[in-house]
Amino acid sequence: MNNPTPLSQATPDQLVGEAITALQDGRADAAEMLCRRALTLAPNDLGALSVLGAVLHGAGRHGEAEQIFTDLIEVQPDEPVHWMNLGTTRRALGNPEGALPAFTRAAQLGAASSDFFYNVGLTHIDRKDFEAARAVLEKAAAMEPHDPEIRLQYATACHESMRTELAVAALENWKDFPGLYPELIARIGNLLMNLGETERAEEALRAALPGGTGDAQASVTLVKMLERTNRLDEARDVLDKVVPSEGNTGDEGGLALARATLAQRDGDHELAVTLYQQALAQVKSADRRQYQLFPLAKSLDALHRYDDAFAALEEAHRSQLKHLELAHPLLAVRGSPSLIITEFSADPADVATWDHAGAPSVDESPVFIVAFPRSGTTLLEVTLDAHPALESMDEQPFLQNALDDLTAFGIRYPAELGQLNATQLDSVRARYWERVRSKVKIAPGQRLVDKNPLNLLRLPVIRRLFPNSPIIVAVRHPFDVIVSCYMQHFRAPEFALLCADLPAIASGYRRSFDFWYEQAALLQPQAMEVRYETFVAGFESGVREIVDFLQLPWNDAVLAHADRAREKKYISTPSYSQVVQPVSGKSVGRWKNYERHLVPLAPVVQPYLDRWDYAV
Repeated sequence: MNNPTPLSQATPDQLVGEAITALQDGRADAAEMLCRRALTLAPNDLGALSVLGAVLHGAGRHGEAEQIFTDLIEVQPDEPVHWMNLGTTRRALGNPEGALPAFTRAAQLGAASSDFFYNVGLTHIDRKDFEAARAVLEKAAAMEPHDPEIRLQYATACHESMRTELAVAALENWKDFPGLYPELIARIGNLLMNLGETERAEEALRAALPGGTGDAQASVTLVKMLERTNRLDEARDVLDKVVPSEGNTGDEGGLALARATLAQRDGDHELAVTLYQQALAQVKSADRRQYQLFPLAKSLDALHRYDDAFAALEEAHRSQLKHLELAHPLLAVRGSPSLIITEFSADPADVATWDHAGAPSVDESPVFIVAFPRSGTTLLEVTLDAHPALESMDEQPFLQNALDDLTAFGIRYPAELGQLNATQLDSVRARYWERVRSKVKIAPGQRLVDKNPLNLLRLPVIRRLFPNSPIIVAVRHPFDVIVSCYMQHFRAPEFALLCADLPAIASGYRRSFDFWYEQAALLQPQAMEVRYETFVAGFESGVREIVDFLQLPWNDAVLAHADRAREKKYISTPSYSQVVQPVSGKSVGRWKNYERHLVPLAPVVQPYLDRWDYAV
């Protein structure tokens, strides 16, 4: 039998070999000791430095690892692995800008593995450059199509860069990914939920923690999913079983944020404020404070601490703007959106040529719900969705997709819609319905409810494709709309920018309705205005008027909108927690709590204060 060489007599190569064995056996401390002993004998030994760097990085001692990888580069400057490891360590140190030059040099030296592209993608995600992350992670995913971490990060980059269809496709077969574990499944489920893939998210939710227990991060993610789908009892049950430990409390105050959210849903706003502030204290980056500040403002508002709520909102928007400057720099530089679509009107001479022969009948056409956001459209949607003859699909961009399909024929929109022939129109309608079917099943005899508030700006598309569609226009006190928009955490970059500033919201509101009424006068839609304040004050009579307008038989199910909302589970709009409650007028006149901020905007929206007889 060969006896191992005594350490005192071992060569550097032998020591490195022993270190590798120790590391493979999970004895990181022994591996470090052996590497350091080897380096006393040969200070620039490549093997000892490489293994030691791996040991230090794996132990989270990234500052020490950075120095080791820097030393390796000095010894072997043309080895791409050393540059890649340096970049990975700098990313772990929270220095993505320092990581990029190292990754760039690694690429110049030939680094092109899936692991390389994965780490570069993560660095771009840290930098909030989601478009660059998407491009790099796409390469990694192509090389390792079944790697769950790569697929999830690629889907995340697609989602953040507003490429929803790519994100959904990336997680198509998530259940077949190897090496899944509870936290990863919970993260997949959370992303699927945010993508509106509720059934697939539900599968992940159940697979993540089948016994209701697990590590804190997985549990926090699951709590968020359950709360977001209005399953509060289940969320509380999971949260009660979380046993936090140091370094395992969710990312940046995630556990405190989960507890705060449930406290807020329970109406315990004092506790919610305390917990949101605790969560804020754990946030490291200014661009992430928005996730605690927006809900904090909501609880402060509920406690009648209106000045504090407004101050929290101002900081929340500053934080979101920092995020947008990183994630969408060109958009952020342009500032508040100008709603350029409102600058282009249908041409009366062109409209006179529109031929509606062969267009879908009213029973074959969608019911559209339009408005300026935060005007009560989600309540209208879930109410109508409860009628057995109607089916909604949550908020989707399919009408904008149809607009893009129309302009692809080379016409100017909306001035040349009359140049489209029946075959072209039918093909665009077919693509619209194909997209609809990807989200919802429309049974024979049912009609679709397409609710997307800012389709208010797409009336020419509606009238050209579906001239027989009824349109419901939601109307609410302009000041209540403006303050509600300011208080919401909108994800869509352009609308988030618009809502970051009260005067910008007022201007957007004015331009949107100016455009609607100008186009409506020309295009003469079958439209019904529903005034929010009247609707919530006399719910049943308001619903009956809408049902009559849609030429549907009465069905008592429409009065149980909250039950229908719970059945739908996931509702993408900020009103998801409100529409599962009884109809209430408590938000009517909310603007008066912020009167001094809003009254200066009265001249901007005065035409609509007058038109609908709203007082200031």
